[in-house]
Amino acid sequence: MISFHDLYQKYARDVYRFAYWLSGDAAEAEDIASETFVRAWTAFDDLKMPTVKAYLFTIARNLYLHSKRRTNRLAELDPELMDPAPDALETAEKRSELDRVMKHMQTLPEVDRAALLLRAQYELSYEEIAQSLGISLAAVKVKIHRARLKLTALLPPR
Repeated sequence: MISFHDLYQKYARDVYRFAYWLSGDAAEAEDIASETFVRAWTAFDDLKMPTVKAYLFTIARNLYLHSKRRTNRLAELDPELMDPAPDALETAEKRSELDRVMKHMQTLPEVDRAALLLRAQYELSYEEIAQSLGISLAAVKVKIHRARLKLTALLPPR
C-alpha cells in the first residue's frame, strides 16, 4: 500500500495543473489541490476509484464545481502571471500561445474542458474519465471530440 506522503509526492503537481486548467487561476488551483489532498487523506483507506489518480481528479473537479457554484463566476486568467524567466522572445511566444489556448479553453463547457484535459494532459482512459465525470463512455468520447473540434476552429493555424 502506498503511503500518503508518497501519494502526495507522486500526484500533487498533476492535481495542481488539472485544477489550474479548470479554474484558470493559480491561487484557486492551489486551494483546490490542497483541499483535494486533505480530503483524500481523510478518506485514504476508503478509495472508491479504480485508480488513485482518477480519484484525486474527481475530488479536484468536485471542489472546482463547488467553488464555481459558490462564487457563480468564471475566473479570468490574470495577466500578471507572466513567467519571470529572462529568455525574452521564446518565452513571450510560448506564453502568448498558452494564454491563447487558455482563453479558448475557458470558452468550453466545464465538463467538456475536464474531459479533454483528463484525456490529453493526463492520458486517462475513456473509461476512467467516464467514471471520474459521472457520465457514459459514449458521452465522454463525444465531448472530447467536440472539444477538440471547437479548439481547432478557434485557434488559427501557426
